[in-house]
Amino acid sequence: MNTVVDFQQFNNATLEQVRTSFDDEFGVMFCYMNPTPRPCFNKKCLTETHQIQSSVENSGGDIVANGKLQHVNYLVLASDVPGVFNLGGDLNAFAELIRTKDRINLLNYAKLCINNAWTFYNMQAPVTTVSLIQGQAMGGGFESALSAHVLIAEKSTMMGMPEVLFNLFPGMGALSFLSRKVGMHTAEKMVHSGKIYTGEELYQMGVVDVLAEDGQGEYALNNWIKKNHRSLNSFQAINRAKQRVNPLTYAELYDITEIWVDAALRLDERNLKIMERLVRAQNTKVSAEPLQLKEKQSA
Repeated sequence: MNTVVDFQQFNNATLEQVRTSFDDEFGVMFCYMNPTPRPCFNKKCLTETHQIQSSVENSGGDIVANGKLQHVNYLVLASDVPGVFNLGGDLNAFAELIRTKDRINLLNYAKLCINNAWTFYNMQAPVTTVSLIQGQAMGGGFESALSAHVLIAEKSTMMGMPEVLFNLFPGMGALSFLSRKVGMHTAEKMVHSGKIYTGEELYQMGVVDVLAEDGQGEYALNNWIKKNHRSLNSFQAINRAKQRVNPLTYAELYDITEIWVDAALRLDERNLKIMERLVRAQNTKVSAEPLQLKEKQSA
């Protein structure tokens, strides 16, 4: 038996790095990330987003909002940070755990990441998950966006996986999600290159599902919902069928995170110094920093 979620629990003081809102016209629940001190996936942000996702899933999508029983038809992951969706993993924590060879806590962090991605991707309730990208989505931020059933991005948003810059790879779902969208050959090229793409480029490649004009992300989301809401049941059934035709398992995600952890623990001090430079880029939200690092490495 499903337990109905009281929406008020997502709007109280226990949530520090995620803000929620609910639009009852089409049953749209928004989760706006606002991680601190950097716009990246620290453990607090990951824990809160997963709490919301799993609660909606366990309730079958039913919540109490605005004083009455409502159903969440769309669960949208977005950001409250201007110009940034999410800059990826907590590189400061990574560097510390790698230096101390703390495999257990590094793996625990990775598991929390894939738990989020898996719940969003494999949502068992009749809820369509959506990523709304209105700013930079790097590394794990891009991976989390890829786990949604629908990825909406503005034309000039910047997305990519810079892990190769510090001799690692994106290990929380990038190859799994991308290969099912664009094939393994293209997915591998994207991961190897560390290239930063615009939303428009990724739309042309088939990675982004809905392309929005700059500054019009929420408008595009609303239009997509209005256009497709009448056929929502069909959309959700086809999505489930797609997953059956080309299945992804939790075991696949977990096994890849173990490969990622073992690779991370082999990084040397030079790699960690580059990682720390990216932390400074996260602190300042300098959009050019990943590209500058790449240019310096290839020089």
